[in-house]
Amino acid sequence: MLCSSYLLNQVLIPAMSLTSEEWHQRFLQQAQWTKGFRAYIFPRIGFSRADRILDIGCGTGALMEEWNPRERQALVGGDLNEAFLNLAMRNYPGGTFFCGDAHHLPFPAETFEISFNHYLLLWVEDPVQVVEEMKRVTKSGGVVLALAEPDYGGRIDYPPPLDTIQDRQIASLDAQGADPKRGRKLRRIFHEAGVKEIKTGVFEGQWAAPPDQRDWEMEWKILENDLKELISPEMLNALKEADLDAWRKGHRTLFLPTFYAWGKV
Repeated sequence: MLCSSYLLNQVLIPAMSLTSEEWHQRFLQQAQWTKGFRAYIFPRIGFSRADRILDIGCGTGALMEEWNPRERQALVGGDLNEAFLNLAMRNYPGGTFFCGDAHHLPFPAETFEISFNHYLLLWVEDPVQVVEEMKRVTKSGGVVLALAEPDYGGRIDYPPPLDTIQDRQIASLDAQGADPKRGRKLRRIFHEAGVKEIKTGVFEGQWAAPPDQRDWEMEWKILENDLKELISPEMLNALKEADLDAWRKGHRTLFLPTFYAWGKV
């Protein structure tokens, strides 16, 4: 693993009361949410044929779970968190990983055919600069892709009192230095970075069944991690019980709009 110290304060790392393995399970969960979009977009951008692919903000390498050995060998993954990267190297041998800042990528121009990120841009100080860097290291005619950026300003929780979660989670992300409404800004970010032929959209929402127990517990680990400084343990537990009761009764609606954007260099 290559390691660098490129202005580490410019990219935030989520609060770390969860273990690296718990974060890996969370990243695997997020990867499942976007699996359908990847199945749609990857064949269209020549993912399996690319010789060099950059995954910036790769975390524990959760997206590599479904990739074939050739795709793993083509990947270069970068993140600020060395514990995440060590886990990625153990779980997914064959890839190349580096520790560094997305604002200052340690690669020459036109190194990769595809550069992408997944749930990253809400955490960075200057998303335009990050996309500019992704564009710089991508070959002419290649693709720059933001696979998923949530927008908590459009979050819907029902029934009450679960509708209080939105404002509290926005306040928590603000306090962590993230931008909880970055999803809606993706087109502007890509345009200002000089990406061409930009396409943006939102993942559709569908509720066929309640989440399984493991997914529900993971979602609440994240909420408890985010909200523990904002509300009392008693209030947090009351929300958790109300959430479980609403799912059991078939009343629960939860929607978090998640945007994607991609374009050409």
